[in-house]
Amino acid sequence: MKNELEFNRRKFIGLTAITLAFSQFGNFGVSRAASTLHGKPANGVISSANYFKEIKQIHAGLLNIGYAEVGPKDGQVVLLVHGWPYSIHSFYEVANILAGKGFRVIVPHLRGHGTTTFLSANSARNGQQSAIARDMIDLMDALNIKKAIVGGFDWGARTVNIMAALWPDRCMAMVSVSGYLIGSQQANQTPLPPKAELSWWYQYYFATERGLMGYSANRKEFARLIWETASPKWQFDNDTFDESAKVFENEDHVAIVIDNYRWRLGITKGEKKYDEYEKILATAPAITIPTITLEGDANGAPHPDPKVYAAKFTGKYSHYNLSGGIGHNPPQESPERFAEAIMEASSMSKKD
Repeated sequence: MKNELEFNRRKFIGLTAITLAFSQFGNFGVSRAASTLHGKPANGVISSANYFKEIKQIHAGLLNIGYAEVGPKDGQVVLLVHGWPYSIHSFYEVANILAGKGFRVIVPHLRGHGTTTFLSANSARNGQQSAIARDMIDLMDALNIKKAIVGGFDWGARTVNIMAALWPDRCMAMVSVSGYLIGSQQANQTPLPPKAELSWWYQYYFATERGLMGYSANRKEFARLIWETASPKWQFDNDTFDESAKVFENEDHVAIVIDNYRWRLGITKGEKKYDEYEKILATAPAITIPTITLEGDANGAPHPDPKVYAAKFTGKYSHYNLSGGIGHNPPQESPERFAEAIMEASSMSKKD
């Protein structure tokens, strides 16, 4: 079913569906909702007037994790996971919208970012996908959170995908930008067409020692380049960028980023304790929890066509295209619409 939805950005009163036509996605054999959320173009300067004022710390698994928390203690928990090269500040406005609606919102710094540090100097600075997802489960355990609505973009989308696939009993519902991003070293051995390979230039750069040294010396400049190319219509101000760039000063940041991309190419092997997770993920498991996927109409980063991954979501599922020049970072470029998606996912989970 194809719905065209008008989104009321100011009142946040929900999504009103107007059925226009009926269609199916390709050869998936299931009917999926494909909608467009209309809003203001992302060509205005985004102000960075306020950010999370207090960062809490807690021992969780291998890490001492820094995280922001807003909203009532007894509210439904929402765990929001950022990507690279971004930070928890991508979710500042989203978190405050959701807190105002009664949700308890947790936004952690990933390993290698901000105030999150390793408890032991002997721990591997491992950036593989299942290790980052395990960190988030460890955080939930440390905070005594049994279940949460999870949402993310970029690395964060992959992380919440993995959480939903491996630990569905801990995830009530999910919002994922660019859909299904679970990968494997085996799958990554298959070459892509030249144009697609070009968009992953930094992955190959990071595979070299020159790339390691170059990123270490120019991490802030590198991040700005990625922001500009991944979200070409997003006119962020310097204060907004600088606030996020501070998290890249973490002493483990370069090691984690480089290892993440080297692991994808099979250059690093990862740790044996995550092998069982990776075996499951290599099968591209279906995700059964209620899910909403989002895609910006101006996403300049590599991303799959929504029709390719729709069949991977076998529970309640909706996909929304974000119009108005939205790029790779919808939580920060269009916070009202991302927050609405979280609220809709919460409603979907309650109707099971």
